[in-house]
Amino acid sequence: MAKAVKKQALGRGLSALLKDPENDIQSVADENADKVVGSIVELELDSIEVNPFQPRTHFDEESLHQLGSSIKQLGVIQPITVRKTDFNKFQLVSGERRYRASKLIGLKTIPAYIRIANDQEALEMALVENIQRQDLDPIEIALSYRRLIEEIGLTQEQLSGRVGKKRSTIANYMRLLKLDPIIQTGMRDGFISMGHGRALVNIDNRSDQIDLYEQLVSNNWSVREIEQAVQNFQKGGETSQKASGGASREIPGYAKAYLDDLKRYLDADVSLSSGGSSKGKINIPFTSEEDFRRLKKLITGV
Repeated sequence: MAKAVKKQALGRGLSALLKDPENDIQSVADENADKVVGSIVELELDSIEVNPFQPRTHFDEESLHQLGSSIKQLGVIQPITVRKTDFNKFQLVSGERRYRASKLIGLKTIPAYIRIANDQEALEMALVENIQRQDLDPIEIALSYRRLIEEIGLTQEQLSGRVGKKRSTIANYMRLLKLDPIIQTGMRDGFISMGHGRALVNIDNRSDQIDLYEQLVSNNWSVREIEQAVQNFQKGGETSQKASGGASREIPGYAKAYLDDLKRYLDADVSLSSGGSSKGKINIPFTSEEDFRRLKKLITGV
């Protein structure tokens, strides 16, 4: 008798199959799981909950209304991705903007890819898929990288392979988390760029970071100007490039010519500072003991 019920459910389509208690699929090993997992199914919006692992924390209302208008005209072109959590219950993995916009315009259902995953797998899936989107701000990306390393236990090498980014790129994003929260908020709100943040993070004391940040915003400094202000501060001089009065010490041309070669060879965000009279320093940042040992081996050969 049970077999007849299952056959009838399949005849009603995948949406009906998911609502049939006789076919409650909990793992990829369950019967009919292969018919559901990876398929596009029209799900009721009320059966979907938002993902607590979502790296995005801000959704622009105007942008959501614009997306809603597009969905009204064209429908949801790209299905969302969900994971099954219980009988006829699902959790978003990716596509929260499409989900929110669809609810905003009063839709009852939405096309979705269904996956089955535990919490750790869901976290990794959500973070990796969202990192690869183009509209996350630098701090959201940095927080996602940190969660993948701390909560999933990935090394920077593994993370590099997962997200398709160079190790040095990942390190640059994660260093932004050393900025004072006020500066991080300024970056998220678009007052400063990632380039500005990368310069400010070279100041260890957060109070000093804030002082420079306030001057940066007040004077509308370029990235080059804040880099110079940071260098002046580290030398014990004025924080403002314009207030320093004298000409900045230029990096010797022979050093600048090989800077990109150093960056590529070490896969690190190498920087140079000038001491005048053709003297200078090579600064090589590292992000962990593992990264330090990697750099040591490249430099010393042991």
